[in-house]
Amino acid sequence: MRRSIATVCLSGTLEEKLEAASAAGFDGIELFEADLVNAPLAPAEVRALAGELGLTIDLYQPFRDFEAVPEPDFRRAEAKFDLMEALGAPTMLVCSNVRADAIDDDALAAEHLHALATRAHERGLKIAYEALAWGHHVSTYDHAWRIVEQADHPALGTCLDSFHILSRGTSLDALDRIPGEKILFLQLADAPHLTMDVLQWSRHYRCFPGQGALDVAGLLRRVLATGYDGPLSLEVFNDVFRQADARRTAIDAMRSLIVLEGTPLPPPAPLHGFAFVEIAVDSPEVEDLLRAMGFAHVGPHRSKPVQLWEHGDIRVVLNHGGDAAEVVAIAVQSEDPAASAERAHALLAPPLERRRGSGEADLEAVAAPDGTAVFFCGTDWLGDFLPTGEAAAEGVPIERIDHITLAQPFDAFDEAGLFYRSVLDLRPSEATELAAPDGLVRSRAYARGEVRVVLNVPALANQDRAELQHVAFATGDALAAARALRARGVPLLGVPDNYYDDLEARLEDLDTAPLRELGVLYDRTPEGELLHFYTAPIGGRVFFEVLERRGGYRGYGALNSPVRMAAQRRGERHAEGAGA
Repeated sequence: MRRSIATVCLSGTLEEKLEAASAAGFDGIELFEADLVNAPLAPAEVRALAGELGLTIDLYQPFRDFEAVPEPDFRRAEAKFDLMEALGAPTMLVCSNVRADAIDDDALAAEHLHALATRAHERGLKIAYEALAWGHHVSTYDHAWRIVEQADHPALGTCLDSFHILSRGTSLDALDRIPGEKILFLQLADAPHLTMDVLQWSRHYRCFPGQGALDVAGLLRRVLATGYDGPLSLEVFNDVFRQADARRTAIDAMRSLIVLEGTPLPPPAPLHGFAFVEIAVDSPEVEDLLRAMGFAHVGPHRSKPVQLWEHGDIRVVLNHGGDAAEVVAIAVQSEDPAASAERAHALLAPPLERRRGSGEADLEAVAAPDGTAVFFCGTDWLGDFLPTGEAAAEGVPIERIDHITLAQPFDAFDEAGLFYRSVLDLRPSEATELAAPDGLVRSRAYARGEVRVVLNVPALANQDRAELQHVAFATGDALAAARALRARGVPLLGVPDNYYDDLEARLEDLDTAPLRELGVLYDRTPEGELLHFYTAPIGGRVFFEVLERRGGYRGYGALNSPVRMAAQRRGERHAEGAGA
């Protein structure tokens, strides 16, 4: 089917929006009226530019507050029809009236829409009537359809908008009674579940399908079952998207449509945990910490300035070209790396070109939205490192990478979620908000099997501090691991006594003495228990976590995150004071 995007989804000038939509592979656009009003191009020039870019102008919108009023404004409508003819736009969206003086009279609304459609029909144009979720009298799609049906004009149909329908929880059963040819346009948007005024929800918090919590896929199936064969169009009002790079947003939008449509893709290859995590460093701090944690320096790469460190099934690659310590790449262990890469490319993940020496493994990698490299690995890559013969220390019971937490730029959080959800086929958990010392942090985990990625982002764009990144190592005995690391001089994060006092008050049956002694945090759910502790941050933004999952515990200790964040903040201030 044809794919379209509303210009309101994208940042920039109208020219930049059209270029971004074209570059992402869209077939057409919905032209938002304000984008045309603000543009220096004449309508005919907009039409020519769109044509040069391979785009059609599928819809002109919105035409507001027309029907069911004492005197409908046909002069304004005729002016817009002139405009549409110059643009080559075949259909105009008329949204349900929100004026306070609108008349609650379906027959009158039908009469006015019939007259409008008659004028449009004389010019070869069509009218798509849409129910706004906050319409004064018409606020549901089935009500709008009854008016269209009553108006009974061949140039008049309805426009369905997934947000307006799903945000109100309206039953989808009435869709079965709308002939597909009378659905002139379909607008698609997702949104998180929020309890707020629906107008504000719509204007600021929509997102692309697959990034929110609405059943957009279910609605799409019902609409296609009617025989609708028009464009699938994205109409997303979102404050973040209006500030983000238009080309990147357009690619994110196209990725969401590819997933929503069920476009045939290479199936996700089975994944078996993380092959490695790569950390950029600018000092020996990270190396010193890894050695203290019992890691062995396995060897340098044959041709690149990176070093491999190993403990059990944990592999950490240190890249000495960084400005500060940060996670720059993650690698998943795939049963079929080529198929994983093929799926990523089909989902528009940008491939990363890599320099490869003679005889070295040809690793496929793509870029995540925040720039993190994602590698797809078999086992042949280990031969690229020259062995030192060094062995990991015994007696430190850490086994594998449990999860990796990545701090996201404010404008990449939803985009990154869709990336990991689609490219790696990871399943999302519920989003949470964490109370950090410097403001709220939004967090959401994505997991499949032993591959778990947690994304964090400040809840407000103007928060100065970004959440830190960390790599979590799994252990079968958190208390033993904490004792072993303390004995080896690893700087573990301090936990205040108040935390354990509260823990004792909440969980009478829990022996907190060993937890308190070792600075181990605790969480319990009906499925199981979590014991975990942290190193102090080192060399910039990175720290490590060691965790033990007991029973069927599937979470990440979100309840304890504010304690961890506050302790890290105290540590930073202490370090700043010591350096003064």
